[in-house]
Amino acid sequence: TSPRTASSMPYSFLKMSFQDHVKEKLKLVQDFLHIDAQDQLTNLEEKMKSSEISMEVYISKVKALLGKELHLENGSHVDGVEQNGKTNGFTNGSHKDEDDEAVTLGVQEEEEAVKSPSGPKGKGGRKSKTNSDTKKSPPSTRVTRNSGKQPTILSMFSKVQKRKSEDLNGEAVNGQNELKKEDDTEESREEKRLKVESDESAAPEEVKSEITKPVSAAKTPPPKCQDCRQYLDDSDLKFFQGDPDNALDEPEMLTDERLSLFDSNEDGFESYEDLPQHKITNFSVYDKRGHLCPFDSGLIEKNVELYFSCVVKPIYDDNPCLDGGVPAKKLGPINAWWITGFDGGEKALIGFTTAFADYILMHPSEEYGPIFALMQEKIYMSKIVVEFLQKNPDATYEDLLNKIETTVPPAGLNFNCFTEDTLLRHAQFVVEQVESYDEAGDSDEQPIIVTPCMRDLIKLAGVTLGKRRAARRQAIRHPTKIEKDSKGPTKATTTKLVYQIFDTFFSDQIEQNDKEGGVKRQRCGVCEVCQSPDCGKCTACKDMIKFGGSGKSKQACKQRRCPNLAVKEAEDDENIEEEDVPVEKTKKVSHAKRKKQTQCKLAWIGEPVQTEGKKQYYKKVSVNDEVLEVGDCVSVSSEDPSIPLYLARITSLWEDVGGKMFHAHWFLRGIHTVLGESSDPLELVIVDECEDMLLNYVQGKVNVMYKAPSNNWFMEGGIDVDIKVIEDDGKSFFYQFWYDTEFARFETPPKTSPSEQCEFKFCGSCTRTKKREEQEIPCAFEPLANEDNDSKALYALACFKGVQFKVGDSVYLPPEAFNFSVKPASPVKRSHRKDDVDEDLYPEYYRKSSDYIKGSNLDAPEPFRVGRIKEIFCHRRSNGKPDVSEVKLRLYKFYRPENTHKGVKASYHTDINQLYWSDEEVTVSMTEVLGHCQVEYAEDLIESVQDYSSGGPDRFYFLEAYNAKSKSFEDPPNHARSAVHKGKGKGKGKGKGKVPAAQELQDTPLEPQTPNVSKYRTLDVFSGCGGLSEGFHQAGISETLWAIEMWEPAAQAFRLNNPGTTVFTEDCNVLLKLVMSGEKTNSLGQKLPQKGDVEMLCGGPPCQGFSGMNRFNSRTYSKFKNSLVVSYLSYCDYYRPKFFLLENVRNFVSFKSSMVLKLTLRCLVRMGYQCTFGVLQAGQYGVAQTRRRAIILAAAPGEKLPRYPEPLHVFAPRACSLSVVVDEKKYVSNVTRGNGGIYRTITVRDTMSDLPEIRNGAAALEISYNGEPQSWFQRQIRGTQYQPILRDHICKDMSALVEGRMRHIPLAPGSDWRDLPNIEVRLKDGTMTKKLRYTHPDKKNGRSSTGALRGVCTCAGGKPCDPADRQFNTLIPWCLPHTGNRHNHWAGLYGRLEWDGFFSTTVTNPEPMGKQGRVLHAEQHRVVSVRECARSQGFPDTYRFFGNILDKHRQVGNAVPPPLSRAIGLEIKKCVMERMKEEQASENIKQEKMEVSD
Repeated sequence: TSPRTASSMPYSFLKMSFQDHVKEKLKLVQDFLHIDAQDQLTNLEEKMKSSEISMEVYISKVKALLGKELHLENGSHVDGVEQNGKTNGFTNGSHKDEDDEAVTLGVQEEEEAVKSPSGPKGKGGRKSKTNSDTKKSPPSTRVTRNSGKQPTILSMFSKVQKRKSEDLNGEAVNGQNELKKEDDTEESREEKRLKVESDESAAPEEVKSEITKPVSAAKTPPPKCQDCRQYLDDSDLKFFQGDPDNALDEPEMLTDERLSLFDSNEDGFESYEDLPQHKITNFSVYDKRGHLCPFDSGLIEKNVELYFSCVVKPIYDDNPCLDGGVPAKKLGPINAWWITGFDGGEKALIGFTTAFADYILMHPSEEYGPIFALMQEKIYMSKIVVEFLQKNPDATYEDLLNKIETTVPPAGLNFNCFTEDTLLRHAQFVVEQVESYDEAGDSDEQPIIVTPCMRDLIKLAGVTLGKRRAARRQAIRHPTKIEKDSKGPTKATTTKLVYQIFDTFFSDQIEQNDKEGGVKRQRCGVCEVCQSPDCGKCTACKDMIKFGGSGKSKQACKQRRCPNLAVKEAEDDENIEEEDVPVEKTKKVSHAKRKKQTQCKLAWIGEPVQTEGKKQYYKKVSVNDEVLEVGDCVSVSSEDPSIPLYLARITSLWEDVGGKMFHAHWFLRGIHTVLGESSDPLELVIVDECEDMLLNYVQGKVNVMYKAPSNNWFMEGGIDVDIKVIEDDGKSFFYQFWYDTEFARFETPPKTSPSEQCEFKFCGSCTRTKKREEQEIPCAFEPLANEDNDSKALYALACFKGVQFKVGDSVYLPPEAFNFSVKPASPVKRSHRKDDVDEDLYPEYYRKSSDYIKGSNLDAPEPFRVGRIKEIFCHRRSNGKPDVSEVKLRLYKFYRPENTHKGVKASYHTDINQLYWSDEEVTVSMTEVLGHCQVEYAEDLIESVQDYSSGGPDRFYFLEAYNAKSKSFEDPPNHARSAVHKGKGKGKGKGKGKVPAAQELQDTPLEPQTPNVSKYRTLDVFSGCGGLSEGFHQAGISETLWAIEMWEPAAQAFRLNNPGTTVFTEDCNVLLKLVMSGEKTNSLGQKLPQKGDVEMLCGGPPCQGFSGMNRFNSRTYSKFKNSLVVSYLSYCDYYRPKFFLLENVRNFVSFKSSMVLKLTLRCLVRMGYQCTFGVLQAGQYGVAQTRRRAIILAAAPGEKLPRYPEPLHVFAPRACSLSVVVDEKKYVSNVTRGNGGIYRTITVRDTMSDLPEIRNGAAALEISYNGEPQSWFQRQIRGTQYQPILRDHICKDMSALVEGRMRHIPLAPGSDWRDLPNIEVRLKDGTMTKKLRYTHPDKKNGRSSTGALRGVCTCAGGKPCDPADRQFNTLIPWCLPHTGNRHNHWAGLYGRLEWDGFFSTTVTNPEPMGKQGRVLHAEQHRVVSVRECARSQGFPDTYRFFGNILDKHRQVGNAVPPPLSRAIGLEIKKCVMERMKEEQASENIKQEKMEVSD
């Protein structure tokens, strides 16, 4: 322990059976005693050994000596209380039975109450608090030592230990200097005293544990200096070189006439209010052993005596040279250090306080320079961070790193660049600065500490929040605080309709939530902030009843806003659990159970209109004197009175043996759709649910009107409308849409009109339900004559799910449907863990206990099987009749390349849609068929394989047949080829029409005679560099005429790739305002799109400010109301495009308990859009990356609402959980084939194995490919035009240390930081790394197999972190083992990509320790290049990016992968073509009618 807190040592051992412990205990104190005392002890020991004195005498003499010694050590000290004739007062005021209660003074909150170090009161009474009126300290608040045993100035001069005690409440105060340091305490501190951990240094810790229990032969950590805590064997440990001969002591120096501040008149001296201030230059700080040491690592706060030597200069002298200064030696000890802010900006002013004076630091001595530079560095670092986050509260950790790495350190700090290591090294300090910055802010401002960036830093670096004392007194005054950056997004520009929905409609919801949300926990209760008392001075306190306020505001004391809780809440808010929610059955199970009958008078009106069997159908009925007829709507009450009335349309009325009945076609209230509480209370939707009911359930008649879109709908956008659709008279409702309860699709009600003769019993719901059920059952048609086979009946055609299949067609089947005769050389799932690891060399390897490798494809399913139909048949029953209930198919199996004996390697070079014919056959049930595809023999194609394949999905080809028996490839047999020509051509030219018209639309590739879809004029908002538009262009559905992108580099990239597009680089709110106010151009003269111009609107609005999962409160709601999502919806309302797409992160659908999703859909529904939502996984559409995205689709009235594209590629299942739970109901997108896919998964090898090798920091913007493409993906991505130039294959230049780490990450799959060796390495900048030292027991992980410790900080054993434990410049980054236990061992940081795996979500800045740390190349020692990231997103190699390397990474990382948007674009295209077909058909009917009438 440090000498100052001798108090915190347990001295109760003096009462114990002393013999056995005496030596060890003495060892602990020995070093802290004066030399002569040490001599006396040795002397006594000798005497006892030689039996000159007895043990008892020895003990009492030692006690006396120690007692005297400790009183002296403690400066002015109250006399020990005599008890039982023995001195027992040495512990600094703590009672002998309270030996462990380290009484560290001055820890209360911001102010430090002066506590008395008096001995125990009477027989065991605790000390009471002193209630002192302390003097104010200088304006720069400071860190103070925790106990003042500073000799007074006078006593120093007279060289006499004068005891100066002032009587306060009858208690002595510990040294006057303590008073000076106190901040003003006004009210008494009767709150519970903090129990501060006794700060015991590691060495004595060890000794104690050695005594108490025998420890397994542990490797003892190397010795540390007990004062400055530096390792004695550390090459960086430097000694103070000694003072010049003319150096003066502090008291002499202070009276030197060169500083001419005062003479040594005692009285004058005492009367100083504040300490004198001087400047010092050429200084060195060291402990009493002469080790140069930092003063900011908590030593002063732990009362370690630090001294400094320097040249002292008068306060007005700004010149750091030595002239005119007074050389001084061993000033101190330092009582406090402080920061007063930046002198003119760059460098902070730092000062020391000793008992005599304040000193402001100028230049360090040469040998102290490197230590002091770190201090300057951390202060400057915190300045960068606070200022950056002030302006960019939504920045990510990677963005901050980018900022730090691109900041040039100010001149005069002797280092040339900042790295991530710099940030992590100073994280604790930086975070404390952020805390004190937040404290100065308004209570309604979101504190910076909860920004995503700070939370990541806190997690990674293991920062302790809420450490009060130190941080507060070293708070840097940030000059920027005053002019708070107002450059946020402008207030949302909205149309009236959008405004009303978000403003008036939702305000009551929020108040409700604010009321409910009042019970939130406010504190963690363990950090120092929580444990401190209310200050009584801030606005929050002044409102508290106990301080005489009203108690209305219910705000916590500003000094006590718990940072832990704030951060935890922000964390919880972000994490969304994806457990499977029990799927709620959507079918209403027999309504009758929940409805109640009413007593009512029933009478038919008129005669029955038709009789069927026992049923007599009627047109009208009188219920309680109210006339109801078929087509009217009625309400039905529920047994549960809290449930609103059920509403239904009567589709038929009849009487049979059961009584008077009606058929109810149910409506669903808006509140029961996905819209929930956001829906219009009077809006209903049609659903396909209906049932027969007794008429006496009817409650009464209601009016339900169909609200059709107006004829001028497209031009009505932005016009002032009332949010109310109809008046609420309690009986009136309206509907606009048919609703699919499973997929949450709002669609235009289907036109199903009854045939004339059964209008009084026609139910659309029944019809549609029946049709769906029929489609689920396969049917065979056109029997073929086959005399020779009496066991089965053959057919030419079969229908299933609305698709027709003929003999000779090809089909998809699930992988389980059949196997191949070649056993696949399947990769054995072997554990990648090695058992025989040298734990001393690889001390973190033990953390790799899980076998799961991030980004691995081991679990990816196989793609669908493909077969060609040889026969369609049914088995004959014994009576010779075919059993038509079960249609069977006899198929030829196709092999994929990976199914042959060549295995996976074969598939890597072949086309993804290439198959091999085989004569192997298999019989399957028709119900297993998943869809229809086209497989052609390449030689028979009229066009090139390339053109054929790109003509549409579901197109395969084969060149050879595979013979599994001989493992050989052969020419296909004749019957394999001729199938093409068999299909009774239908004269469709090269369309290979083999499919009856009924099914044409659904699965056949688009035939040539299909109408040409004109491209839609598109506006891309928040366009970024254009990923979304690029995919739409590839799909041929749109041409982007306008794009809006605020960030200049991305806007430039968009222009490079779309020279014809008008790109607006300005706030979308400003543009919309201009257009809505009638402007035709913006200030730059660019033409603005006008109403009616925009046919398609797509974009991905950022969601900062309301991206959490917790419910809205007033603050987050007002953020949302002014957010870009709301502006984007206003664009949609104003322009009324035919199609609308909103892309966002997966969690968009869960933000604010899904309220963001509900309000978005609510808005679209109110505008009259058909709409739906879904989550897609980009990896299923052809990129080697997991990236889940929420996609909201909307279609204008008259268009068809697109479905979500079926997956094309199989993908790792754990990345494909795509269902969304809203209000405890689980929704899926309409994808029917689940995680199946028609193609194999795309891997990292497919993506980038052809790119030339480059080094860390490669910066050549254009290089040669140096080789041909290797895989199908590479052939696609390089494009058809031959390009010899490879662009943007550049990668970030990582610091020497990071580069050294990357070099040592093994190439095996799943390798990451836990595979790093703990060795010393020479880095490329010539410096050496250090070994990471394991110095603490780890409660969770125990010891290694060799008995080595595993903890790197005191916190591993459950105590608070000790700043002195930090280590830097080690190959294994110290912060990862430090915080690994609570963060899944930081799996994936410094992780390598795996050739056969996939990328984690491509980030905007590849950082090995970022949120997404798996960014190392599979076998080169560098992070991924811009081009590799672009390929992982599916951008063609010809696609251009703009700006510096980080700009380019950001453009790529923020983009929508073009293959994903292409798949969506193709679905939109299908809808357009369907609509055109229907229009064509109705046009033809009209023509025919006209001809007939002619």
